[in-house]
Amino acid sequence: MVSILIVALGSALGGVARYVIAGWIQAYGGTSFPWGTLAVNTTGSLALGVLIGWLAGVPASAQWRLFLAMGFCGAYTTFSTFSFETSQLMRDREWPAAGGYMLASVVGGVGALLLGFAAAGWLLRGRG
Repeated sequence: MVSILIVALGSALGGVARYVIAGWIQAYGGTSFPWGTLAVNTTGSLALGVLIGWLAGVPASAQWRLFLAMGFCGAYTTFSTFSFETSQLMRDREWPAAGGYMLASVVGGVGALLLGFAAAGWLLRGRG
């Protein structure tokens, strides 16, 4: 039961962060392209990469792992919105935008995750 509450708290904070950050970016980026979701998915992938890399190299409780990785990052990043927005671009026959959005989301997310792993490794090496 405690684990569920820990994930729920992390999820609540991650969901609020997603709402605020994606909304802010979308407001300034315009509504013709889903910039907010793209930014959240790539920054969330980066954060998850750093967290996973960092937590693998330092003693950390299972509760922190649940709170940060499963809870916060799990709620902050979601590809369900990505799928919906891609389908809307396709519905509107915005083929280049839909293809670019899919490519940027997947390649950007994986690239950011790998960058996060590298950053965590660099941070851990700098501690010793």
